[in-house]
Amino acid sequence: MFVIPGGRGKDLCDSGLGVTRRDLLRVGGGGTRGLRLGHLWSLHARAAPASPTARGAPGWGKAKSVTMLYMQGGPSHIDLWDPKPDAPENVRSTFKPISTKIPGIQFTELLPKLATVNDKFTMIRSMSYTPNGLFNHTAAIYQMMTGYTTDKVSPSGQLEPPSPADFPNFGSQIIRLKPPTEPMLPFVMMPRPLQESNVVGKAGTAGFLGRGFDPYTLYPPGDDMDLAKMERINTEDLNLRAELSPSRLNRRASLRELVDSQMPALEKAVEQYNSDQYFTQAIQLIASGRARDAFDLSKEDDKTRELYGRNTFGQCCLLARRLVEAGTRVVEVIWPKVANSDNHSWDVHKDLSTRMKNQSAPMLDAGLTGLLTDMEERGLLEDTLVICIGEFGRSPEKGVSTSGNDNTADGRDHWPYCYTAVMFGAGTKRGYVHGASDATASAPLNDPVHPGEILATIYHATGIDPRTIVYNHLNQPRELVKADAVTKLFA
Repeated sequence: MFVIPGGRGKDLCDSGLGVTRRDLLRVGGGGTRGLRLGHLWSLHARAAPASPTARGAPGWGKAKSVTMLYMQGGPSHIDLWDPKPDAPENVRSTFKPISTKIPGIQFTELLPKLATVNDKFTMIRSMSYTPNGLFNHTAAIYQMMTGYTTDKVSPSGQLEPPSPADFPNFGSQIIRLKPPTEPMLPFVMMPRPLQESNVVGKAGTAGFLGRGFDPYTLYPPGDDMDLAKMERINTEDLNLRAELSPSRLNRRASLRELVDSQMPALEKAVEQYNSDQYFTQAIQLIASGRARDAFDLSKEDDKTRELYGRNTFGQCCLLARRLVEAGTRVVEVIWPKVANSDNHSWDVHKDLSTRMKNQSAPMLDAGLTGLLTDMEERGLLEDTLVICIGEFGRSPEKGVSTSGNDNTADGRDHWPYCYTAVMFGAGTKRGYVHGASDATASAPLNDPVHPGEILATIYHATGIDPRTIVYNHLNQPRELVKADAVTKLFA
């Protein structure tokens, strides 16, 4: 069957891209959903030329790939990597401080493995922003993932469900402005969607860019308490049907070429978009099995898998490394628990001392340390940027309400005014602590960093000017993010 969609370029935000929906021909009956991946490569774009100042700044264009470990829920910085042992009792952590590889820098006893490798990463102890309806998770997540606040948000921070009018996730922006050069999934999100209560997936899509730039979502079956769910990865959509061999798939690709040759007018219309190349890349992705192989964790030995931790988060970190090796440009690992929930959620309004000690912190400690160690040994940190961050920290004072939630004496509420992020690879400094918090970790003493500046730094590292203009669903010009890169983070 021939499908020639109508309607001029309405899925694109930038009329300058020039692609019309009538420019795209799809030959159906290929026997696999993967053939539609050709659309992903065909909708390519070019980033605006960066200013000479940006190109000459430290870190520019160092990252071929980006991995974000997103700690949805908001980890307690005071109970992890910014302890205040001399603070009042209702502020200081229940957990003992320990020394790290950097003299004078302490973590809590929850992070013994990371304490031995913090001389290899940058830590930002001055993450900070003043909320405007951002006290709860979803609105804060939206800001972190897109660089923008939403138009419709209640004072508590709750949002409407995802919409095609949403601002795109940064990963979608990157793969649009830096199109794939290899037949590999460009953007992968796992093991679950971003979520607060019944708002699922907000800030996790390509929004007004169109679904062609959505991430490939790997959400294995099983609930959040099923920590072995990564053993049941299902990538059937990347498989050929049993009756469709690679040679047969390639013959069908030849059929498309024959059809094209009989339609010179259409061929001329799409010539400048190099559609044959993009279709070929989609065919190669399916036929070669490259993506399927990358998702096969059984190819790793037990020692490596144990290094990361045999749980959802640890195995996602391992899979992130495999995807980066295979050519994926952006990987987002979402913390494997609903933002506002219990057990290993970072949203510790109660039972902080037991939940963090026995559930969340050991997974973070092993997974992040494993990823850093493994990537360094394989030489992947030369051109891979890794960021570990949440939407906010936790209140310095225990048992108080800052967001309208109830908190016990063994709980901390949301706190966007000061928290911590970790970054390594792609030319970032090693053993560097950027900024500092005050005596109670309530506010930065110096060098505050806004979430938007983190996104600007990510764009900068991938060779994209953060001030690049994109056009939304109303054809209105918008900057990728209204912030500049923190170039002090780079060597």
